[in-house]
Amino acid sequence: MNILTYKGYTGSAEFSAEDNVFFGEVLGVKSLISYEGDSVAELKADFEGAVDDYLAECSARGITPEKPYKGSFNVRISPQLHAGAATYAKAHHMTLNAVVAKALDEFLVNT
Repeated sequence: MNILTYKGYTGSAEFSAEDNVFFGEVLGVKSLISYEGDSVAELKADFEGAVDDYLAECSARGITPEKPYKGSFNVRISPQLHAGAATYAKAHHMTLNAVVAKALDEFLVNT
């Protein structure tokens, strides 16, 4: 999947061969913000317009726009993996959060 970025928001960029259209949605927010276009340039313009419309609507309604990826999430893992990660953190003078961040960083670099 390809991504687009604009004003701190990230959006997907996909292509439907069946419909011959590019499409996507803003990632990391609960609100459904979607966009499409017949070309990459149209997709990007519609993505940026959708973000601008979302921010304008939030402003008009007096609500704070959702921030994508606030930096915290719950992870459900086995007790054995939890114990191993906690032991590693303690042995390396790290927090459990730092161990998870390091593991995710290494995973994403190698994918």
